[in-house]
Amino acid sequence: MDGSDYCNICGGKVIRKRLTFRNLLTHFFEQFFDYDNKFIKTLIHLISKPQIVIDGYVNGLRKRYVNPVSFFAVALTLAGLQLFIARKFFPESLDLSAMVFGGAEEIANQQMNNMLEYQSLLVMFNIPVYAFIAFIVFFTLKKYNYTEYLVLFLYTTAQMTFVFFIPQLIGTYMGYNIGQMGYVVILIQIIYTAYCFKVIFNISFGGLILRFMLFVLVSIFVILLIGILSELIKIFFVYGSFEEYREAQKEILKTMQP
Repeated sequence: MDGSDYCNICGGKVIRKRLTFRNLLTHFFEQFFDYDNKFIKTLIHLISKPQIVIDGYVNGLRKRYVNPVSFFAVALTLAGLQLFIARKFFPESLDLSAMVFGGAEEIANQQMNNMLEYQSLLVMFNIPVYAFIAFIVFFTLKKYNYTEYLVLFLYTTAQMTFVFFIPQLIGTYMGYNIGQMGYVVILIQIIYTAYCFKVIFNISFGGLILRFMLFVLVSIFVILLIGILSELIKIFFVYGSFEEYREAQKEILKTMQP
């Protein structure tokens, strides 16, 4: 009915106040920053009790927290915003010249630009790879299947993006290089992910260390395999033959020599 205070289809409350910038902001903060909101609850509980969020979602509790795909999508948007701010206002933070020696500064900066250009795709590619490695390393526990490991890494990767968004902006403003900050982020992300595995799988600290070492070994093997496959693709689809590929590599080495 037209005079009803609630929609007779979805049950939502009808708001008759004229839309203004003020009540639009009020609605935004109510939706995203209220403690009872699922988004804030997900952020807090992924730190305090990640096993409840991740294991709960895997085992069917899908309404209590933000689903991993949406959570990850928001994190990618935030990462894109962070990159835009760095490029627009602090381009010097993307210069790796001070971190690289031996005449390879230009190549390092080019690689950095390529990584940043395809940052979202690289992160999305890494998650299924990490999930595959974890599936192998923790296979004997027989708790998660491959898709459920995807859920775990979607949550943990996105969480670190949210946690480091403000600190990295502050670090950029203070003049720190994005590469330097990246080492800290990676270290803390490893520690946080290991913590999540420990509480979710309820394994001992010693068992965690052993599986972490196995994870590193499998990761090295997978990275080498991906590297070999990518080089083979270059040889046959980019350069056309092994001889042309070898000549191209020689030219690259010449540019690296002082």
